[in-house]
Amino acid sequence: MTETLPTAEPDYSVQNPLDTDFYLAFADLSADDRAVWERARAFALEPDVLPRVREAWDRHEYPTELVARLGAADLLRDGVTVEGMPEVSRVAAGLAAMELSRLDGSIATIVAVQGGLAMRSIELCGSEEQKSEHLPAMARGELLGAFALTEPTHGSDAVSLETRAERVDGGWRLHGHKKWIGNGAAGGITVVWARGGDDEKVRGFVVRQESEGYAAEVIKGKIALRAIDQAHITLDGVFVPDADVLPDARSFKDTSRVLFATRVGVAWLAVGAALGCYEAAVQYAQQRVQFGRPLAASQSIQTRLAAMLSDLTQSQLLVLRAARLEDEGRLTGPMASMAKFSATRAARRIAADARDLLGGNGILIEHEVARHFADIEAMHTYEGTETVQGLIIGREITGIGAFV
Repeated sequence: MTETLPTAEPDYSVQNPLDTDFYLAFADLSADDRAVWERARAFALEPDVLPRVREAWDRHEYPTELVARLGAADLLRDGVTVEGMPEVSRVAAGLAAMELSRLDGSIATIVAVQGGLAMRSIELCGSEEQKSEHLPAMARGELLGAFALTEPTHGSDAVSLETRAERVDGGWRLHGHKKWIGNGAAGGITVVWARGGDDEKVRGFVVRQESEGYAAEVIKGKIALRAIDQAHITLDGVFVPDADVLPDARSFKDTSRVLFATRVGVAWLAVGAALGCYEAAVQYAQQRVQFGRPLAASQSIQTRLAAMLSDLTQSQLLVLRAARLEDEGRLTGPMASMAKFSATRAARRIAADARDLLGGNGILIEHEVARHFADIEAMHTYEGTETVQGLIIGREITGIGAFV
């Protein structure tokens, strides 16, 4: 007599995009904006991309070959203007960021670092010669760029940075340390922010990573954003010629211009990760059978999904409005802070509910939610913590600064 084996667990398919847009927030996009979004979707759905992303995240590897492919698809700029390339609105850049983050937070962060921070620093503060030299190669993914502001002892208090710039014949020498610098050890260029000169102002410098005195160590042991490398950088008398000093980076206000432009971008990333969690939860609930019926047939599951969709929909409406205001030149700093403050908080709730809904399967990389769950924690912190964003909004409400 042949014994019948117990039923094997099915291979759950939870990674398919469901185009969740409950309030039709994206129904009236321009053709140009939708084309950028569709280009990001096409990249995310290439059959070898998701397996490579899962592998890289699991092994803590930086899949630089995907950076080149992002460049070939013109997805690295985050809306930065590059001569000879089509203009990209803030709405289109946000949609692309959302789609790439639905795929994976590390991949989306690569774009945020390369385009949103490094390229944008050169776009906003660089000379025409610097733009011509660096931006086209960076847009194509041929040159990797980093943005070095955060220091080991100065994260949220970035205005108090201690990296020094010493004026010497023909340029400057940089001394100090930077931490959490994406692409900082990738062999390209690093935009370093340092204080110095007779006026003790913060200035920006394009540092070539092969420069003598530049040392970068990849930070290991991360539980989030494991498919992009961040580095701890030591600057030991690095010489920067005058030609590599950003001429329009003359104070921390100029640094803040770059950060302001990226803050809403991080909110889009949070929405994308939340979207990935929610859509995985929906698909899992429809496929997973417990007590003789799909999870989706349970009242508690349906109300949980409704709460997740509510958070997601509010975040979608918020970031889309913020991007349109930015395109119109009407977005303020506190508005940008509100977008990040709200979107990352909502994403954390959605991720926690999705992880719980998937049960034990929710901690497996193959079911998507675990990666997003961890990566959202990093998004909640970088480009300004929740507390800092709350203080910016609080100052706008009360007229009183409470940062110290």
